[in-house]
Amino acid sequence: MKNMGKKISDVEIEIKSLEFPNKGIGIYEGKKIIVKNTIPGQIVKVDIKRKKGNFEGRLTEVVKKADYEIEPKCRVFGLCGGCTYQNVEYEKELEFKKNNVLKLLENENLGEYEFLKPEKCPSAIEYRNKMEFSFGDTGVDGDLSLGMRKRMSYYEVVNANECLIIHSDIRKVLSTVLDFFKSSNETFYHKTKKIGTLRHLLVRRGFFTGELMVNLVTTSSFKTDLKPLKDKILSLELDGNLTGFLHTINDSVADIVKADELRIIYGRDYIYEKLLGLKFKISVFSFFQTNSQGAEVLYSIVKDFAGEKKNKIIFDLYCGTGTIAQILSPMAEYVIGIEIVEEAVEAAKINAKLNDIKNCQFIAGDVLKIVDSLVQKPDLIVLDPPREGIHPKAIGRIINFGAQRLIYISCKASSMAKDLKKFVDNGYKIEKMKCVDMFARTGHVETVVLMSKVK
Repeated sequence: MKNMGKKISDVEIEIKSLEFPNKGIGIYEGKKIIVKNTIPGQIVKVDIKRKKGNFEGRLTEVVKKADYEIEPKCRVFGLCGGCTYQNVEYEKELEFKKNNVLKLLENENLGEYEFLKPEKCPSAIEYRNKMEFSFGDTGVDGDLSLGMRKRMSYYEVVNANECLIIHSDIRKVLSTVLDFFKSSNETFYHKTKKIGTLRHLLVRRGFFTGELMVNLVTTSSFKTDLKPLKDKILSLELDGNLTGFLHTINDSVADIVKADELRIIYGRDYIYEKLLGLKFKISVFSFFQTNSQGAEVLYSIVKDFAGEKKNKIIFDLYCGTGTIAQILSPMAEYVIGIEIVEEAVEAAKINAKLNDIKNCQFIAGDVLKIVDSLVQKPDLIVLDPPREGIHPKAIGRIINFGAQRLIYISCKASSMAKDLKKFVDNGYKIEKMKCVDMFARTGHVETVVLMSKVK
């Protein structure tokens, strides 16, 4: 390609295919060009540059839409960095996701297995039970905004008060908070200049309980009395009910939601949610699946893969707040869950007690280190690792347990494919797998895999 070291501007290419998770692929002068947030059939204009050995195209314009594209129902689709597939029918989105996962698996040569029909998201709208919104502005000297980071922008924020994947209760809270601060002296925290006070708004809403928790994140320089804002939120006509309004102080330079100090302005700092007949206490920062309906589908498939035969011992590695361990507990004499986040382990213990489950033990620590100290021999191991997958050394130690069956749950198929290859090369066979769409309208999909030890 000419001028390989420089940017080539205003190039027109056709998107020929799609790669996980949302990478459109085109060809220019015989070279593969990766263009994020595009779909096959589109003709687009891009600025091309070389990055980490690949040629990447920065999308500047969609010259021609794909034949199957539809008009997005969301007004800010394409600007907002939240959704990927508002411009296609849901069945087409599901097809994209299935094919993307299959391509990754084929590249690893994993042998024969049953690839089950993907499970649809129970609802493609209003399904998220947690959102982290950022404060910002709509451009240089623009109005205060509250929502999602603008696509391909470091500062600008797109208002999310009409977002289709969050419940109307969350939209009402967001609009109320934004209107309140528009008439105040507070300004958004500028990440480079290190000025301003308003950082994030975190909202959690139990899908099955309707309990709502609102957490405003600011710097310590914030001065506004929050009682009037709390009263405004309490006066809203909501389907659910506000159970907690919190104020988090965060002076970290990193653009993340963390707490130097947590103040309870109203109510409590947790909500309850229900899944498959069990009750779970969810604190403000604890991990919980962001789609409660989808989680019921996902965990039902895990139960099905585990089978009806009673297991003596189950290991739930990377157990988080212990949701899977507790759901599988009736199928086991004993369940051991391991999780590196201590707060999550404490939450798991509380939830097990809440559900009167007595055959689960939860251990705080790194799976890589803790598995060496376990003397029990598991019949079934459930793996639900973080996005980057399992530490290579941990895979070897997990294999050494010799469990007859493994269930692998993945939120990032590219990491999963590499991990599965290591299991297959070391005595395991993939029996079946199934994609479960937990994140409609985005490029992400969960996958559940059942493996058995080759005799």
